[in-house]
Amino acid sequence: MEPLELIKRTIRTVPDWPEPGVMFRDITPLLSSPRVFRVLIDQFVHRYFDARPDAVAGLDARGFIIGSVLAYELNVGFVPIRKKGKLPFDTVAETYELEYGNATVEMHTDAVKPGDRVVLIDDLIATGGTMGAGKRLLERLGAQVVEGAAIVDLPELGGSRRLREAGLAVFTLVDFAGH
Repeated sequence: MEPLELIKRTIRTVPDWPEPGVMFRDITPLLSSPRVFRVLIDQFVHRYFDARPDAVAGLDARGFIIGSVLAYELNVGFVPIRKKGKLPFDTVAETYELEYGNATVEMHTDAVKPGDRVVLIDDLIATGGTMGAGKRLLERLGAQVVEGAAIVDLPELGGSRRLREAGLAVFTLVDFAGH
């Protein structure tokens, strides 16, 4: 089976979670299968190996899983972008809109240096709010975001389109119609 087909088939769809009408795309089966997890990580390693980023930044929380392994494989540092109030040192924060309300993510002020080339990664792009906030944080500290990457794109929610319109190159492995 082709790698992307294997990845897509391994993602579990959970209907009506966390609320009625939502088709939740669950990546935990990807993580629990050593073979599929390796195939998944290899897709990103092959994409970014020659790009030679200075760091990989992962979005809280599933972006930490993929991002830290990718950083290890690329032999670069890992930068966690966390939900507000979870980091112990001086932080810079970015608030973004959710469907109902706002959320804030933070990053340590010394996590990147001006001119660092960073790959920003998460498990899924829905509305693009979290990834957009991560991009703005990194850029405020002078980093260049090489690309925003995710396993899954939900194109009907428009996040990838909005991110591209905001100047972020976006790469995803698979997409699912619907949300």
